[in-house]
Amino acid sequence: MVLAVSVVPIVVGYAWILLASFTVRTEGFKPVGGLTLKHWQFLDDPDIWRATMNSFIIAMTSVFLVTILASLAAYALSRMAFRGRRGFMGTTLVLTAFRPEMLLIAIFQVLLFIGGLPIIGENVGFNTILGVALILVTLELPLAIWIMKGFMDSISWDVERSAMIDGASRPQIWRQIIMPQIRPGLAALSILMFIQGWNAYLIPQLFTIGTRVSTLSVIFNQFSGEASQQAWNGVAALGMFQLIPILIFFLFTQKHLIHIYGGGAMSG
Repeated sequence: MVLAVSVVPIVVGYAWILLASFTVRTEGFKPVGGLTLKHWQFLDDPDIWRATMNSFIIAMTSVFLVTILASLAAYALSRMAFRGRRGFMGTTLVLTAFRPEMLLIAIFQVLLFIGGLPIIGENVGFNTILGVALILVTLELPLAIWIMKGFMDSISWDVERSAMIDGASRPQIWRQIIMPQIRPGLAALSILMFIQGWNAYLIPQLFTIGTRVSTLSVIFNQFSGEASQQAWNGVAALGMFQLIPILIFFLFTQKHLIHIYGGGAMSG
């Protein structure tokens, strides 16, 4: 009951956004002037679609790299005993406490350095989409490692020991045994990384220049900042447009999420 009541403001907010994006004007929840599509005229702007593609590249790069790297690191931390393991775990935990705002100057210097490298510098340095994606991957990786480690710790050793007795290598065990069993965790982490990459604002705003490399969040902030009181329905339409890919991504991964239960473990 308490949970149902707590989500009412969120549902009401999204309902208003949907209503406002398709009505001429709203007074509270009362539509004024009838239905219209004029607030969606921004879809004719090529800059919007370019920014959408940039946001999609950043989000999917974050999903792919973070899930792969985090699952590899988490497997080593969960299943192997090696020198420096405890120190590495402590370091990753400390890194989760650092806010991006604290690292802006260091990030800028790193991007400038990468931008000066031959071959890769043009695509992964300052003022590049992949450069922004690389920053986000680095910032999100420590937390992702701990999330994945929690799921791997919940997996029984019996199947893994049997595979090792049969001659399976560590990479084979990780790919063929561990990864299929932590699909709910991968789905949860993928959704989190997609949302973080898709909605990223601070890093793209500071480390990209010009509409060629702008993201949808940057354009949305500029549009909402310039909007007058009469233009908030247009802001609602752009916000609804930005929400659609997240809903689609969630629909494709939700079947794995239903297997998660309390404690970070998963059912079969």
